[in-house]
Amino acid sequence: MLDKKGFDLWADGYDVSVGLSDEKNTYPFAGYKTVLNSIYRTVLAKPKATVLDIGFGTGALTAKLYEQGCTIYGQDFSARMIELAAAKMPGAHLYQGDFTLGLAEPLRQRRYDFIIATYSLHHLTDPQKTVFLTDLLNRLNEGGRILIGDVAFETRADLDRCRKTAGDEWDDEEIYFVADELKRSFPTLSFKKISHCAGVLSLIR
Repeated sequence: MLDKKGFDLWADGYDVSVGLSDEKNTYPFAGYKTVLNSIYRTVLAKPKATVLDIGFGTGALTAKLYEQGCTIYGQDFSARMIELAAAKMPGAHLYQGDFTLGLAEPLRQRRYDFIIATYSLHHLTDPQKTVFLTDLLNRLNEGGRILIGDVAFETRADLDRCRKTAGDEWDDEEIYFVADELKRSFPTLSFKKISHCAGVLSLIR
């Protein structure tokens, strides 16, 4: 798993690296653009939504939402990622912080129409995911939604098949979403499969 310094060093080439994996339809980023587009369309169905992005990286998704008039808040632990994202979104409210320790305090003082996370929350253990998502649900406006796009699977068997196919490329340090298992804590969770290794999970308040 990359630490803060690692993400800083990777920041400038991040979008290129992700794009190559998506174009080749290979783990871990097969379906990446479709994942982002699905979340983008869902958010824009509510005009001028207030959006919190957890682990926004270079702002690939949030910059597009910003351009469409959304009010953007975000948290990332890489100073370089924040610098790159801020250049695209000068009016966004971006904070540095390790989300494994929770939300930055200024972000806890607000409510959001959408809380989104793309390819970031797999750094949390399954118990940490449950605690964090429970907290995020309390940060939503009534009828608000959490949207998570990530390496994610409907079942554990689906994950195991992907692991076998990926072979040595599989990252054992990352803890990917298994929708059926997460539904034990969040029965109303829905899952949309995008590729053999990606999907969008949704929780509504």
